[in-house]
Amino acid sequence: MSNSLMNRLFLIVALAVAYVGVPLVFGGNAYVLGLIVAALTIAGVAVAWALLGNLGGMVSFGHAAFFGVGSYTSAVLAMKLGVPVTASMLLGGVGAAVSSIAMLPALRLRGPYFALAILAYAHIFQILATEMTPITGGAGGLLSIPRFPTVLGFDFGDKTGGYLIVLTIVVLAAFAYDAIRRSTWGLALKAMHDTEVATRVVGVPSTHLKAAMLVLSAFITGVVGAFNAHFISFLDPDYAFSSGWTVLPIAAAIFGGYRTVWGPVVGALAIYLVDQLLFKPILPHGHQMILGVLLCAMILFSPGGLMPALSRRPAKENRHAHA
Repeated sequence: MSNSLMNRLFLIVALAVAYVGVPLVFGGNAYVLGLIVAALTIAGVAVAWALLGNLGGMVSFGHAAFFGVGSYTSAVLAMKLGVPVTASMLLGGVGAAVSSIAMLPALRLRGPYFALAILAYAHIFQILATEMTPITGGAGGLLSIPRFPTVLGFDFGDKTGGYLIVLTIVVLAAFAYDAIRRSTWGLALKAMHDTEVATRVVGVPSTHLKAAMLVLSAFITGVVGAFNAHFISFLDPDYAFSSGWTVLPIAAAIFGGYRTVWGPVVGALAIYLVDQLLFKPILPHGHQMILGVLLCAMILFSPGGLMPALSRRPAKENRHAHA
């Protein structure tokens, strides 16, 4: 059986377990299911960050800006204008994408200069959210943000409903990432990593492609932020634009393997759930130090991340079996 067919079968089984098995097993455990929802929220941002980093070739330290803008856009539309939650979530993504247009001049920068410029934008948006009190509620934030509705008797506002929503967002984001990576534009983006000047010479619109990756990454992050706002039903600037929405997704993407489609998702589930369920009970006030040590070990011994490391092991075993 070919590797591609095996991978597809594994993906189908994994999705079946995610959509059916997890709600059945953990549906009665609100605490664990809440942790899984939080991990998938981080995973959604991690996929968006990996899309920009792997395909766009840009390292961002400012995805908290897109997360916060998407959160506030959706919350304000639902609370003040009565826009249905589903529509306001998508508009939250649009709002984040529009906000990324202000960052397009930063595309002229390279390496750490681009990363720091995006970080500065995140702080600017946080200040705006704090000062625009009539719209955002200022430092006090927004309370009683509308939750997800009940559809055909199923309450999407509870933990199980929220889990299914964020899981669908993450799956769609991963599929979009994979589709772009396999397309001709994906090949052009990969070629840009080696030499951007040469790709421009042969007619590849490198600046436009990088801008498209930035806008798409912002849209995905904004939708995830909008989901989070309606799931927890509360927002304030310090939370919505917290550096945690940048640091944790980056750590998850690197740990899982940001050059793979599902690596950021696996990385987010691994580092967050292991940290909360295993390390935190053992070391309540210093549990993240253990996580940092694990991340350093992964970078040193498997720079490609967890997913490439796992995929290499079966390959080695097969070669030994045929030897």
